Amino acid sequence: MKIMNLVNAINDALDIKLKEDKNMIVYGQDVGVEGGVFRVTEGLQVKHGKDRVFDAPLAESGIAGTAVGMAIAGLRPVIEMQFSGFIYPAFNQIISHIARMHNRSRGRYRMPIVVRMPYGGGINALEHHSESFEAGFAHIPGLKVVIPSTPHDAKGLLISAIESDDPIIFMEPKRIYRAIKQEVQEEKFAIPIGKAAVLQQGTDVTIVAYGAMIREVQKAMVLAKQAGISVELIDLRTIYPIDRETIAQSVKKTGRIITVTEGVRSFGVASEITQIVSEDAFLSLEAPPKRVTGFDTIVPLPRGEHHYMQDAYKIFYEIEKTVNY
Repeated sequence: MKIMNLVNAINDALDIKLKEDKNMIVYGQDVGVEGGVFRVTEGLQVKHGKDRVFDAPLAESGIAGTAVGMAIAGLRPVIEMQFSGFIYPAFNQIISHIARMHNRSRGRYRMPIVVRMPYGGGINALEHHSESFEAGFAHIPGLKVVIPSTPHDAKGLLISAIESDDPIIFMEPKRIYRAIKQEVQEEKFAIPIGKAAVLQQGTDVTIVAYGAMIREVQKAMVLAKQAGISVELIDLRTIYPIDRETIAQSVKKTGRIITVTEGVRSFGVASEITQIVSEDAFLSLEAPPKRVTGFDTIVPLPRGEHHYMQDAYKIFYEIEKTVNY
């Protein structure tokens, strides 16, 4: 075991797979010499060479498009977008080719591509550096969307993503890149994609969250415990495919659900989870499902960001309202 933060764990997963699979390559904006803007790929070019870890031009569409050709040729590209808000120029390649090529070719070509990107707010950055667009990616048929919340999960989920023959959007909550440290197994291990984790058993209310929001929920759970409220916490880990069974089973036990996300409120992950509960656990509900989300606005500039972000007090307020409904 070794103490790692999220950055260390992702770097370690990439290092392990680069050693193991000679067809894997890593590239993107500044990922080679500099090791990325957050230094997540630091040292990998020195270890594995400029042919396998290298910088790409500042052209997101080109980064994604070349990955399509490389995948068809038998390589396994892991590409990095410098920030999730910079990915929009690459949408044509991601939606039209990466997500569809397996279907379009009737199974002849697979797209074993991992698209990595830091996402989310909380670091006092500008709007394109702070967005949470996971629901948009999850809405695209052919893509899987993964978001870790701990160093352990980041390593295990990324190894699974790299080994998958399907294209995966791997979103890294940059707010907690270095905020959390834990013991992580140094050897290779994998965490199945599509399976949520129940982090805390409870009886009064289910909370579903992921990424940086897990830490905020855990802070709110301290307040809930002081108020005598038992919270069951589910870390979604995979946005799509979503773990319907774990969510439904929890709500059948607690009778209540709150979903905490960082993205905008309308048409988001929280709305999808509310519908899952309505379909799979409706008769168990003792209170309306609640959403604690961002607003239907562009993420504010740094001075106003704290109004947009979720915190323990906002979450606890909804916990009390839901339990006392």
